[in-house]
Amino acid sequence: MVFNAEHLATALRDRRYLRTTWPWRAAGYLSITGVIVLPLAFVLWLLLIPWLVAGRNLIDGETPNLVVMVLMALGALLIATFSPLVALPLAALERQRLRMIDSRPLAAPHRISATNPLALFGHESTWRAVLYAVVLALFAPPVLVLAGVLLTLEATLLFSPWLAEWNLGDVTIDGGPASIPFTLLGIVLIPVWLYLIGGLAAAHGALARRLLGSGGDGLRDQLTEVSRSRARLADAFDAERKRIERDLHDGAQHRLTSLTLHLGMARLDLPEDSPAAAPLGQAHDQAKELMVVLRDLIHGIRPQTLSDVGLPAALWELAASSPVPVTVEAPDTIGRLPERVETTAYFVAAEALTNVARHAGATAAQVRLTRSGDGVVLEIQDDGRGGADPAAGTGLTGLADRVAAAGGRLLLASPVGGPTLLRVEL
Repeated sequence: MVFNAEHLATALRDRRYLRTTWPWRAAGYLSITGVIVLPLAFVLWLLLIPWLVAGRNLIDGETPNLVVMVLMALGALLIATFSPLVALPLAALERQRLRMIDSRPLAAPHRISATNPLALFGHESTWRAVLYAVVLALFAPPVLVLAGVLLTLEATLLFSPWLAEWNLGDVTIDGGPASIPFTLLGIVLIPVWLYLIGGLAAAHGALARRLLGSGGDGLRDQLTEVSRSRARLADAFDAERKRIERDLHDGAQHRLTSLTLHLGMARLDLPEDSPAAAPLGQAHDQAKELMVVLRDLIHGIRPQTLSDVGLPAALWELAASSPVPVTVEAPDTIGRLPERVETTAYFVAAEALTNVARHAGATAAQVRLTRSGDGVVLEIQDDGRGGADPAAGTGLTGLADRVAAAGGRLLLASPVGGPTLLRVEL
C-alpha cells in the first residue's frame, strides 16, 4: 500500500505509515548507510587517533610528543587535501540514494570543471559535502550500533520461546512457555521499532538535503527552475508570435494582395455607368484599407526592421510613428543583441511610448539605448504629468514580468507632476 507522500517525514505523520512500504524503505536506506559509513568511519577515526592522544595528554597536563604532533599535522593535511575527493562522490551517491525516502529532486550545486579541477576547493558546496561526510563518519556508527543492539533485543524477545536460555541484563531467563510474555512484548514493540527506524532515516535524509543541495534546503533549486520555466514560456510565446507573423505575411497578406489586384483589374474593365461599378469600387477600396490594417498588424506582431537590421533601427522606426515627438539615442555601434533581448527591449519601448501618448499628456519623449558592461540599458523618459501607477492598468506590471522573464529588471520613477523615467536593464 502506498499513499501520496513526497518524503519519509510526511509519511511518518500519517496514521497509515505502518501499512505502507515506507518502514521497509527506511530500513533499506539505513542498512545501505551502514555499509557506506563503515570504511569512511574507519579511516576518519584512524586519522583522529593522534588528536585524541594529544587531547588526553593536555588533560593530564602533559605536552604531546613530537611523533604525535607530526601525526596530527599529517592527518590534518590528508583531511584537507583528500576529503573533497572523497566527499564529492559520496555526495553524488547520497543524492541518488536519497530517492529511497524522498522523491523530491536534489540537484548538484555545481559541476567540476575539467579544465580547472582545483576550483572545487573554492566552492562552499564542496565543504558542505565534506561536513556531511565528517558528520556521517562521526555520528552514524554509534547511532547504528545502538539501533543494532535494539534490533537484537527485539529479535530476542520475539524468538525467546525457542531459546534454551537468554539473559536480560543480570537476569537469566529460560526459554519455552515462560518466555511467551516476552514474545508478546516484542510484538507490541514492533510498531515502536518501525517508527524508530523511520525517524532515524528521516533525520538522515533531512541532514543530506540540508548539506548536499544548492543552498542547503533546495529552495535555490526551486527558484532556478521557476526562472528557467518562466524564460521557456517567454521563448515559446515569442516563437508563437513569430509563427503567427510568418503565417499572416506569407499567407493572408499575399492572398489579400492578389484579391486587391483582381478587384482593381475588374474595376478597370467595368464601365463606370454599370450598376456594379459603385459596389465593386467600394469593395476595392475596403480591400486596400484592409491591406494597410493587416500590414500594421503584422508590423505590430514583430517588425521586419527588428529582425533584419536590429534594435537601434527598430527604435528609430518606432519613434517616427509615435504621435508624440520622440528623440532617439541609440548608436549603431551597439550592434546586434540576443534575440530575446532585442524583442523584449523593443516591445517595452513600444508599450511605454503608447502609454506616453495615451496617459502622460506629454509634449516630448526620449528613448536612450546604451551598453552597460555585458548588458544593455533602455530608458524612456517623457515630460508628462507623471504619477504612473502599475496598478492602474497601464501594462507596467506585464512589462515588468516580461523583463524579468528575460533575466532583467524594470525600474520606474514617476513623481506626480513629472517627469516619468522608465529604465530597463537587460
